[in-house]
Amino acid sequence: MPTITIREALTKGLKEALDKDPSVFIMGEDIGPYGGAYAVTKGFLEEYGAERIKDTPIAESVMVGAGTGAAMGGMKPVVELMTINFGLLAMDQIVNHAAKIRYMSGGQFSVPLIIRAVTGGGGGLAATHSQCLEGWFASVPGLKVATPATPYDALGLLRSSFEDNNPILFAEHALIYGVKGEVPEDYYTVPFGKAETVIEGSSVSLIAYSRMVHVATEAAAELAKDGISCEVIDIKTLRPFDIESVANSVRKTNRAVVVEEAWKTGGFGAEIASQIQEVAFEDLDGPILRICGEEVPQPYNKKLEAMSIPDAAKVVSSVKSHFSL
Repeated sequence: MPTITIREALTKGLKEALDKDPSVFIMGEDIGPYGGAYAVTKGFLEEYGAERIKDTPIAESVMVGAGTGAAMGGMKPVVELMTINFGLLAMDQIVNHAAKIRYMSGGQFSVPLIIRAVTGGGGGLAATHSQCLEGWFASVPGLKVATPATPYDALGLLRSSFEDNNPILFAEHALIYGVKGEVPEDYYTVPFGKAETVIEGSSVSLIAYSRMVHVATEAAAELAKDGISCEVIDIKTLRPFDIESVANSVRKTNRAVVVEEAWKTGGFGAEIASQIQEVAFEDLDGPILRICGEEVPQPYNKKLEAMSIPDAAKVVSSVKSHFSL
């Protein structure tokens, strides 16, 4: 089974779609000659031409609005936002148009639009380029939100996105493009709304998505050295969210920990905790623990930035302290 990076998995998925479906095209800032800010579309312009690989001005609202209109007209556009932070400039187009047109037209129009957006901090890009805003978009009915953590899921979820007729925000963490993993040569997809148990455990459930899955996995290995058996759950998609798998894990371990890079106030982790309370309250041996990013604008200083983002050491110490383990 080949081992590839998340970047290579995304490149593969995009090329498959372009090769298979002439209605697929990609547009975004610096995706042409430059090859994309994170090199996912490197070589695409030469291979597919300017009609299908469209460099755009710095105008995110226009990009998403044009993508929405093209999707309504029968195309399958992929809009690449250089960072999810720039999605704020396209908020009206995403939330009030792409997400609502199918409903407001009584099903006469669908919007099969994929919005790829880089998320997360840790890259030294300071406060306005380092936020995790995918949870905001996950609150909007009509949108789906994918947050892959591995090459297998990046490719599988991207394939599922191309088969879906709904607008999808595909959030790719900036620091995990180089993460490697095995990906089958045979075609497969990964369904939306289905979490995965990454590590089986019996003492604590660590629930995470995107880069925090790797942080939780590292923490689980450290906690295991002290005899604390952690189950790691990768929820994969924020909307739809698989509460059933999460609740089943909590019913087994009786302790729930949500690990999220976003701010604690208003973070998607609050939604996870709330749903656990609703369906598995009687199974909990104690309060749900949320480990989140510090409530500050992302620092530019490298050491301060590292302190603002959860790491394995913080998860380990927080779990031991919170549950007196």
